[in-house]
Amino acid sequence: MREDEQRSPLQPELWAIGNKAVLLGYVIAAAFLNDPSSAVASWHMLVYLLYLAINVTILIFKAPSAKWLLAAASVALAVYAAFRLEPLLLLLLPANLCELAERFARKRLAALLLVLFAVLLVPYSLIPSYLLCGLLSYLLYAYGGALSDKLGRLEKERERMRADLQRLARMLSENHEYIRQSEYTIKLEERNRLSQQIHDDVGHAMAGALFQMEASRLLMQTNRDKASELLGNAISISKEGLERIRQTLKDMKPRAEELGVNRLRLFVDELSAKETVTATLSCDGDIDVITPIQWKIIQQNATEAVTNALKYAKASAIHIEIRVLNKFIKAVVSDNGVGAEKVVKGLGIVGMEERAASVGGTVIVDGAKGFSVTTLLPYESR
Repeated sequence: MREDEQRSPLQPELWAIGNKAVLLGYVIAAAFLNDPSSAVASWHMLVYLLYLAINVTILIFKAPSAKWLLAAASVALAVYAAFRLEPLLLLLLPANLCELAERFARKRLAALLLVLFAVLLVPYSLIPSYLLCGLLSYLLYAYGGALSDKLGRLEKERERMRADLQRLARMLSENHEYIRQSEYTIKLEERNRLSQQIHDDVGHAMAGALFQMEASRLLMQTNRDKASELLGNAISISKEGLERIRQTLKDMKPRAEELGVNRLRLFVDELSAKETVTATLSCDGDIDVITPIQWKIIQQNATEAVTNALKYAKASAIHIEIRVLNKFIKAVVSDNGVGAEKVVKGLGIVGMEERAASVGGTVIVDGAKGFSVTTLLPYESR
C-alpha cells in the first residue's frame, strides 16, 4: 500500500490534535500575559501536561469507547481546573465536546449545539473568545468528519472495484480456458469428420479397385478380355477416388479473401480488446480480386500503421478500410489522434513503402486530420 494511502485516514485526527495544541498554546499565552507568576505555577503546569497527555492518548487508542472516555476526562479536567485555577481553560472545551457529541449523536449539528450550550459555564468576559474558539473547532470537526466519511466511501468503492476486478479476471481466465478447450474440440471434430469422409468416399473406392485388380490378375491367363475389363474398371475407380480426394482438399482450403478478411477482423477485435481504443473494419468492392501476396502486404502495413498510431497519435479510435476500385486496391488506416503537420519517415513508413513497391504499389501518409496511412496496390481486372 502506498504511503499516502496509509496516512490519509489519520489526517482528521491529526488536525484535531493540532487544533487542541493551538488552543492550549493560546490559553497558556493568555494566562501568562494576565498573570505571569501564576501561569507558570506548578499546578498550572500539571494541568497543561495532563491535558496534553490525555489528548495525545486519544490519538493513540483505536477503540471508540476508550477515545470517548478520554475525551470526557479531558472535559472534566478543563472544567475543574477552570473553576479552581484559570477560567481561560474553558476555551479548551469545544474540541473535546465535539468528540463527545459524536459518541451520542449522528448529526454533526449536535456538536455545535453542545458547544453553544457549554457557554453557560463561561464567564461573561470570556464569551467572545469562547465562541470564536468553539466555532473554529466545530468547523474543523465538521470538515474532518466529512473528509473521513469521504475516505470511508472511497475505501469501500475501492474494495468493491477490487472485488469486481478479481471477479472479471477470474471470468476472463475461465473464458480463455473455455476458448482453448473449444478450439481443441473443434480441431478434433474436424479431424474426425475428415477421417470419416475419406473413409466413406475414398476407402470404399480404393477397396473396390483393389478387388477388381486382384480378380484381373487371376483371370489374366484364362480370360484376357474379362481381365482387361476388370482392370479398366479398377483404373476408373482409382481416378474417381483421386478426384474425390482433390475435391475434399479443395473444399477444406479457405479462399484467399476469406483468410485475408478474417485475419484483419481478428486483428481489429484483439486491438479493441487489448488497447484503450475503438477499432473498426470495413470492406467495399470485389475483394475476391485481392491476391494472397496483396493481403499479406495489407496486413503488414495495417499492423505497422496501428503500432505507430498507438505510440504517437494519442488516438481513441482507429478505422481500417479496404476498398477495391477500378484499377487499385485501397487500404486506409486512419485515427482521430493529434496528427502531424510534417511527417518524418522512419523505418516503419519506409518498410511499408518497400512492401507496397514490391508489387507496384505506393503508400501515402497524411497527418492533417488525425493520422492516416493509405496503401494503393494495382491489380488486373478480370
